[in-house]
Amino acid sequence: MTGKYEETTKRALASPDEFWAEQAEKLHWFRKWDEVLDRSNEPFYRYFTGGMTNVCYNAVDRHVLAGAGDSVAVIWESPETGKSRKITYRELLDDVNAFAAVLQEHGVKKGDRVLIYLPMVPETMVAMLACARIGAPHAVVFAGFSTESLADRIDDAGVKLVVCADGGVRKQKPVDLKGIADRALELAGNKVPVVIVLDRGLNKWNRVPGRDKLWAEEMARHRGARVDCVPVESSHPLYLLYTSGTTGKPKGVVRDTGGHMTALACSMPLIYGTKPGDVYFSTSDFGWTVGHSYVCYAPLLAGLTTIVYEGTPDFPDPGIWWHVCEKHKVNVMFSAPTAMRMLRKFPADWFQQHDLSALRYIFLAGEPLDEPTWRWAKDALKRPIIDHYWQTESGWPMLSNMPGVEMLPFKPGSPTKAVYGWDLIIVNENGDEVPAGTRGLLVARPPLPAGTFLTLWGDNERYVQTYWKHFQEKLLFYTGDYAIRDEEGYFWVLGRADEVINIAGHRLGTREVEEVISGHPAVAEASAVGVADELKGQAVVGFVVLKHGFEPDDAARKSIISLVREKIGAIAAPRDVQFVKMLPKTRSGKVMRRVLKGICEGAKVGDLTTLEDGASVEEVKKAVENMAASGGR
Repeated sequence: MTGKYEETTKRALASPDEFWAEQAEKLHWFRKWDEVLDRSNEPFYRYFTGGMTNVCYNAVDRHVLAGAGDSVAVIWESPETGKSRKITYRELLDDVNAFAAVLQEHGVKKGDRVLIYLPMVPETMVAMLACARIGAPHAVVFAGFSTESLADRIDDAGVKLVVCADGGVRKQKPVDLKGIADRALELAGNKVPVVIVLDRGLNKWNRVPGRDKLWAEEMARHRGARVDCVPVESSHPLYLLYTSGTTGKPKGVVRDTGGHMTALACSMPLIYGTKPGDVYFSTSDFGWTVGHSYVCYAPLLAGLTTIVYEGTPDFPDPGIWWHVCEKHKVNVMFSAPTAMRMLRKFPADWFQQHDLSALRYIFLAGEPLDEPTWRWAKDALKRPIIDHYWQTESGWPMLSNMPGVEMLPFKPGSPTKAVYGWDLIIVNENGDEVPAGTRGLLVARPPLPAGTFLTLWGDNERYVQTYWKHFQEKLLFYTGDYAIRDEEGYFWVLGRADEVINIAGHRLGTREVEEVISGHPAVAEASAVGVADELKGQAVVGFVVLKHGFEPDDAARKSIISLVREKIGAIAAPRDVQFVKMLPKTRSGKVMRRVLKGICEGAKVGDLTTLEDGASVEEVKKAVENMAASGGR
């Protein structure tokens, strides 16, 4: 007998227009759509064409108008500062209106881009929602990125206004966000005329006359303002989110309004099993796609209470997350396998001393969840641990158990089956579907469901080439991951097929790292690979050929690692740098990164028939042996 899970997913594929229209009708539209899905310009699919809506209206105004204004919308917990705050839907609406008026006063209008460089504070959500209110696409940048990375995004997005903070804080160490922003603004070719600064009293900072405005002063002047939500086309960009790719140049994923809003809203009851009034705790950062989808927009669209958390999983102690869950009676939690691997180091007493009786499910995503970690989390936390899979590009889950529809049996290591709207298959290099149990490339047959990205900012051609041109004339969406599917339709995602390094769920292009290393004055050649890391999923290891006259010593190694940290950010800093006389290359001159990765992980390196010089493999083996002997530095 077919269960509800199968019925839901089959219906969504068999009658997608009917399915997505049914979900969209639960939300507010200023003008109803003419067509559910416009397929006229593949692969540029457009949902709810002709429809006019506004995400901020649906996430905030709608609930206040329905009488839920006194319900708590946001809980801010900051173990870093010792502060906590609750914000009702009505209070959130007041703040969003005020900041929308601030943006408008400074000339921001529909279509203008606003860059947000803020930590995990409620003001970040206020800024995001205010942008959505007036139709100004926002670009939130992770507060851990460096000056050059921030400058690249300022230029690529062509932003009109920047919002930043004096600082962030991590394990009580202040981070000089304003200083980084100032240097990035100087470096950027796009000269931004207005910067709104949230002064948290964490850092001393320099105020640039005429350009820098204080958040508190701006908000005070506009307190009580009422700014009408701007109806925008369903395909109007809600935000840009930059993700790294193998070319080294960050890609600006463009998210639409109507389709994404609809997908997020229905994912809360169907996938995450929530209901209005639930407390939802996603531990992600606003700078990543999970922070956009499941800290800010989806919980508010569903009328939930969302927790904004400033801190780490183990500070001030390893029980802090579970203290938050107990304190606020969290119903559903969303975190990452990396965090669970970190917490595994500690005794289960830290977690089990807290009352988690309100917690129904814990979802994990960001990188593959290994079976030992899944079993540990299930036993330590005594709650269902649901692995699920999605990407920055998808914006919401592609594979998941769906307790809101039907809880399927667990298979450790598998994020279960394709969710509604996703037609996922495993293919070979030619795009032909492979039998069950065969390793291949994970792809999606078109059209993609509502909520996925529209294109790459300012680069439609790169969008097509990166995601749709891997299989000659076959129109298949390329996820970039290897996977296996069993006879029952369960998937196992095996990791990246391209050259992107996934560090704790954050994607970095190998070329982006290599270009920085190659810019070091001592470096002649460089290659970077992501190797298995017990804590982060993957870590960067660099292999370097030095210029003549430079010594392969610890000073050079530390200097190269510091350069990557400075140019990209701490997230990209190599775990180790090894010096070799030559890199393994094909006869055409392409570095064989799979050989580097395979040797590092003690795996088979595969076919070497195209290798230019066998001595290069021995060089790498010797370097890796030295790395192991030194404890991985």
